[in-house]
Amino acid sequence: MGVFFASLPPCLIGMEACGGAHHWARRLQTFGHTVRLMAPQFVKPYVKSNKNDAADAEAICEAVGRPSMLGILQGRGG
Repeated sequence: MGVFFASLPPCLIGMEACGGAHHWARRLQTFGHTVRLMAPQFVKPYVKSNKNDAADAEAICEAVGRPSMLGILQGRGG
């Protein structure tokens, strides 16, 4: 997956915060991307249908584009 993201021009990537999200956020930032992690409770209102990967991705895309969406700050993690 790293090869795919390394080949993309720098862009905004929205992710729902979970156990591995901080690791991936740091890794994606090394490729020059801007990563915005969002708490699941802030993404949930944007889910329009049953909970599945496609609906979650659409909701995250909608939420990350909102100027008022609060993100989660990533720590430096060791």
